[in-house]
Amino acid sequence: MMKPQLVLGIESSCDETGIGLVCTQRGLLAHRLFSQIDLHAAYGGVVPELASRDHVRRIVPLIRETMQAGGCTLQELDAIGYTTGPGLAGALLVGAAVGESLALALNIPAIPIHHLEGHLLSPMLSVTPPAFPFVALLVSGGHTQLMRVGAVGDYELLGESVDDAAGEAFDKTAKLLGLPYPGGPILSKLAGQGVAGKFKLPRPMLHSGDLMFSFSGLKTAVLTATKKPDFSAEQIPDLAAEFQEAVVDVLCAKARAALLQTGLSQLVVAGGVGANTRLRERLTKEISKRGGNVFFPELEYCSDNGAMIAFACAMRVQAGKAVPSVEGAFAIRPRWPLAEIGA
Repeated sequence: MMKPQLVLGIESSCDETGIGLVCTQRGLLAHRLFSQIDLHAAYGGVVPELASRDHVRRIVPLIRETMQAGGCTLQELDAIGYTTGPGLAGALLVGAAVGESLALALNIPAIPIHHLEGHLLSPMLSVTPPAFPFVALLVSGGHTQLMRVGAVGDYELLGESVDDAAGEAFDKTAKLLGLPYPGGPILSKLAGQGVAGKFKLPRPMLHSGDLMFSFSGLKTAVLTATKKPDFSAEQIPDLAAEFQEAVVDVLCAKARAALLQTGLSQLVVAGGVGANTRLRERLTKEISKRGGNVFFPELEYCSDNGAMIAFACAMRVQAGKAVPSVEGAFAIRPRWPLAEIGA
């Protein structure tokens, strides 16, 4: 039997610097996160160069804080996992460089981790985690995908977005409505103040007969509604509510279809949009009504974080599926489909 492994996780794929510390026997020991929202707010979106520089400033102090909070020393580590993709190239390079350098100094393996695998497995950090196999609805930033998850490293793509992902649609629609950055969460909050149904927006690909998604047209429909002569700022909450309901309708319908297609009863929802209150309410109600169960990550693990990377790495180590990087070299993958990940 393998002795307990202590794993450090580093996440730096975009605008959050995250560090996590996981023991394969004791679970998550500590994690720290620094968000760059205030840094990028003045520009209305993430500026890659600024993101990379801020990761450089934050990453080492956060590692120190996390190790101290977990009551461990660097010398006790058995492996270091870092996000190698997908994400912003410069931001990924920071995490990869630190992870590889630290692993080399400690003479332990450095293990490249897929960012979406971290999200995919994050609900298993909860007090009541799902068991394999399950269907996963990944709604993270630029990704909306349905996956069949048989085990760690066993991922089958069932369907995905052909254009804008749900998270992108939220952010772009928020920008169309003149909402400040980060727009998606603000749009969701505003939707809670409005009434869905006062506007009529499409439900793209709702009846397509497959598990594919498309949200670009929905964003365009919102733009068209704002261009009408009688549209006023007072109507924005109602338009936001209708937009949110349209996205949730599609996500719920496709998730139900995926469970039916696979014959599974467990649905895992992961990624930033997984924090959306309306989506959580609707999925919980609709899936449980059909005898299934829905699992969400804790809210602190919905956005990018180091805990999920450390956990994904620890699970791979425990399953004997961790593939260390080649010593002395590392490669980032800004574009890396989850379906291509090796078992």
